[in-house]
Amino acid sequence: MRKNNSAVNKLKNNSNQQYLNPGYSFSNQCPSNRHLSIVALANNLSRHHSDDENDSEDSKPLSTTSQGWQASTTSIKERIAFMFNNEFLADVHFIVGKGNSVQRIPAHKFVLSVSSSVFDRMFNGILTSKSDEIELPDVEPAAFFALLRFLYSDCFQIGPETVMATLYVARKYDVPALENLCVEFLQDNLTSDNAFMLLTKARLFDEPKLVLMCLIRIDKYTSDTLAADGFTDIDLDTLCCVLCRDSLRIKEAKLFQALVRWSEAECERKDLPVTPENQREVLGSALKLIRFPLMTLDEFATGVAQSGLLTDKEVVSLFLYFTLNPKPSVDFSDTPRSTLSGNELSVTRFQQVEMRWGYSGTCDRIRFIVDKPIFIIGFGLYGSVYIPSEYNAYIELIYTSSNKILGSNDTTFSCDGSTSIFRVLFEEPIQVLPNISYTASATIKGSDSHYGTKGMRKVSIETPIGKVTFQFSYSSGNNNGSSVEDGQIPQILFYT
Repeated sequence: MRKNNSAVNKLKNNSNQQYLNPGYSFSNQCPSNRHLSIVALANNLSRHHSDDENDSEDSKPLSTTSQGWQASTTSIKERIAFMFNNEFLADVHFIVGKGNSVQRIPAHKFVLSVSSSVFDRMFNGILTSKSDEIELPDVEPAAFFALLRFLYSDCFQIGPETVMATLYVARKYDVPALENLCVEFLQDNLTSDNAFMLLTKARLFDEPKLVLMCLIRIDKYTSDTLAADGFTDIDLDTLCCVLCRDSLRIKEAKLFQALVRWSEAECERKDLPVTPENQREVLGSALKLIRFPLMTLDEFATGVAQSGLLTDKEVVSLFLYFTLNPKPSVDFSDTPRSTLSGNELSVTRFQQVEMRWGYSGTCDRIRFIVDKPIFIIGFGLYGSVYIPSEYNAYIELIYTSSNKILGSNDTTFSCDGSTSIFRVLFEEPIQVLPNISYTASATIKGSDSHYGTKGMRKVSIETPIGKVTFQFSYSSGNNNGSSVEDGQIPQILFYT
């Protein structure tokens, strides 16, 4: 018998050629290699049915006796898979897409109903549609083919161009297995170039796991993700979601430059002239999320202050913040971000080591000031004399003027009885700003230890950002005796 539906044959060819990736291996996704692939089944269909463009557009059932396709399939899985995109016994058609991309796709209510609760309600519920044609203008044909292929055969075939549309369809028709496969595909293909684009889509589709994966990528590779083309295409809410994070690894001045780029693109999207006034308008609350106090005076003066995005009052208040001590309050957060780069560095303030420094529950403290912004990750402490021992240590980094604890950790460390210095770390890096006094504090419990002497008041060290200079001073009050000249806390560990 001749197949007399050229339109259906065209759909079949489209599904085989346009929506099947030649480089994709079905054996990687289907449960068994012995099952016929969709490509083989479609080819089998093509061999048994000839085309005739002059025939009627009406579809006719295929003869099971003359075709014998049932005999070539050995399992129910293969027989159901054979029905994918097949007019044989089709009792519903979907008009998918809009404009020039519209396609008429055949399907079978039974297969769809047992695979999706949404289709079940559509075909068997109290509001069952009486029409045999269902229009889906909000769905892309490629994504709908991917959905049907999965429902008919359990085969998952997707690419970067169609994964988001397929995820939308999987959620629309409540197929969580396909939804999870789409999310896994996105996670496996997450890069710095697409992190912001995927974050926007993940927030739109309410995929918290994918949102978290995107944010972790942005945290780890902040500079690279901000440099990607997709960054300037994100919406304002997504931008604010990122700017709120304490874990971005980028200097605040560079983050501000990225914000300026985004505001320029947003003005163009809204057909507004790119002026400081319009940029501030489109930024809205996002501008308040830039932590200007974390910048250096030079970064602020040469960049932000001349951009025109801040009001005169804001510029003056921030200049006062940079130049006065104690620091006046400003309308912008000064909470540090974890912007680490380079290798771990340390500054040592003693030139000689002696023995027998005792502890009675009082903390050892030392004040310091640096001339460049850095990130403190912990302290180096002296250990026991002669024999191995273990100490309890509670370390703190304190903002001297207000006694605010910026970071702390209650931990233990072991030592071997030598004069070596032992690392004790905070749980997270802590940014310290230039020309501001901080207090390093360590409350140590254990046996007598070594201690340092011939202390230096001023120590400089070469770093990837240039020479960083520390200035140490005595911390009065509750102090176990450490000073500039001798005592504990011989090292400060940091990144630039």
